[in-house]
Amino acid sequence: MFPWKGGMEMSVLEAKNLIKIYGGEEEWSATKALNRISLKIEKGEFVGIMGPSGSGKTTLLNILSGIDKPTSGLVKISGFEISDLSKEALALFRRQHLGFVFQEFNLLDSLSLKENVMLPLVLDKKEADYMENKVKDVMSLFDIYDICNKYPYNVSGGQQQRAAVSRAIVNEPDIVFADEPTGNLDSKSSKAIMKCFEKMNEEKEDTILVVTHDAFAASYCKKVIFIKDGMLHSEIVKKGSRKEFFDQILDCLTVLGGDSDDL
Repeated sequence: MFPWKGGMEMSVLEAKNLIKIYGGEEEWSATKALNRISLKIEKGEFVGIMGPSGSGKTTLLNILSGIDKPTSGLVKISGFEISDLSKEALALFRRQHLGFVFQEFNLLDSLSLKENVMLPLVLDKKEADYMENKVKDVMSLFDIYDICNKYPYNVSGGQQQRAAVSRAIVNEPDIVFADEPTGNLDSKSSKAIMKCFEKMNEEKEDTILVVTHDAFAASYCKKVIFIKDGMLHSEIVKKGSRKEFFDQILDCLTVLGGDSDDL
């Protein structure tokens, strides 16, 4: 239903003049969560979005991914202006073209890890052999195929999140959105998850957008965009080692300000 309208000139994601206002009709009672944000993400980019609490980063992610609608402005993904789609068409588009990873793993306890990962393919009524092979490939990529028949409550948080990442990419989405994907994980599991994203990006050229408050997680990205008070503040691109990029991110966060918890 949604063929790729491809061309090298087309960005995977393009947002123009996004404004999001919450609250009353009167200007004094309204909160402008986003203030004229524009950005582009090209095929194969691995982008982080950071900012202090209340800066608008989660609101931005929700609008870019079609979870929420902007007050004004537009979002195009793979050439489709998603605000033009009906509720039903948007739900189908998101399932077929977008991948999602959340802080909460959102796995179904009644299904095995394998069945959880397979779910998007089942909804799209793919052939049984295709589903088996695809799920094996994806779960093997993240070293969890050996536990594929276990249930979420029988494995660690890091393994659950790797299953969630596998589910997010099993239908080969145009872009993967991740909202604080390491927020519920210890440092070892956080590193494993970010290495999963790095592997996806480097080996499969997946396009990934991660919202995080964690400089360590952000250092795995190739570019980080900083927002403050609902506006784009700055961006940096990785040019050296991950350690050098981590230090750059810390410097930018210090300039942005915010509570120590945000840094």
